[in-house]
Amino acid sequence: MRAAVQQEIGQDKLEVFDDVETVGFGPGKVKIRIKATGLCHSDVSAMSGVLPQPAPFVPGHEGAGEVLDVGDGVSGLAQGDRVLVCWLPACGTCPSCKRGQSQLCLTGFMNAGTPNFKRPGGDVFGFAGTGTFTEEVVVGAGCAVPIPDDVPYEIAALIGCGVTTGLGAVFNTAKVEAASSVAVIGCGGVGLSVVQGARAGGAAQIVAVDPVASRREAALRFGATEAVAPDGLADAKARITGGEGFDYVFEVVGKSATARTAYENTRRGGTLCVVGAGAMDDTFQVNMFELFFDEKRILPSLYGGGDVLRSYERSIALWRAGRIDLEGLITHRVRLTEINDALDQMRTGEALRTCIEL
Repeated sequence: MRAAVQQEIGQDKLEVFDDVETVGFGPGKVKIRIKATGLCHSDVSAMSGVLPQPAPFVPGHEGAGEVLDVGDGVSGLAQGDRVLVCWLPACGTCPSCKRGQSQLCLTGFMNAGTPNFKRPGGDVFGFAGTGTFTEEVVVGAGCAVPIPDDVPYEIAALIGCGVTTGLGAVFNTAKVEAASSVAVIGCGGVGLSVVQGARAGGAAQIVAVDPVASRREAALRFGATEAVAPDGLADAKARITGGEGFDYVFEVVGKSATARTAYENTRRGGTLCVVGAGAMDDTFQVNMFELFFDEKRILPSLYGGGDVLRSYERSIALWRAGRIDLEGLITHRVRLTEINDALDQMRTGEALRTCIEL
């Protein structure tokens, strides 16, 4: 079977092998034939070492496909079912799940330390316990979520991570109010999903901030009322908010510098929502006086900050109603053998979301 493999952390290219095998199929597991998978910036972060991940590994966590087989004890799934891959499944029994914070369940993270594949040279892991840059993958039954027949595989793949993360940050975490002012720093696939969520939620002003001109243009198509380069944010803040700052600012880059910029452009009593996944050694600093005096809410949002199954349903409902555009997020389509071209397109900002068709 073919799969794209990262041999060592820090390499910027993947190698496509045809001698990869799935491992671990058995009770409680599901084997999926991947039909489409998206390239998410988190995959690149894992390759570079920003996000911790044992190697060698198969990147990819934003996928959808068809169930090939189900292990003993699996209910609600059958051969031939169409599913999306949930990289952060809820166990339903841990303290976080019992509190209704299933996005904080550690079960999915623990899966990252168990190999999903093997090659003649030894074990191969799957990124975030999945690894969708492959023709087939074995995952826990909770990672396979059935999708309706009218949802194409490429759309389901996007809902599996980027769209859910962006929309969830708006609806679950920040709870954006109608007629509010919003700024979104970072306009890749997740940032544009934040833009679309803010529009669907009734925000009056949505300022998209990105250094790449094509992404700024895309943000306007997806509902931003204005799009500026980073050096234009101060002017937008002055014009739109009278210098007070935005009601909500979303940081969708994963850097302390942009998080600080986001904080400074949030009004007193407003909300800074941190969506970007950053490095463990990159420290965001706020002094104790401003933390107290400004009373700004700093809200991190992991995988949309809520029950992902409910978030999937919401994304599908909004897509069906024409309230969000998911097809438009896919700007490039490639085969698995072209994966390194897709990585280059993401790094330069040329691609919003690339669909890898298998």
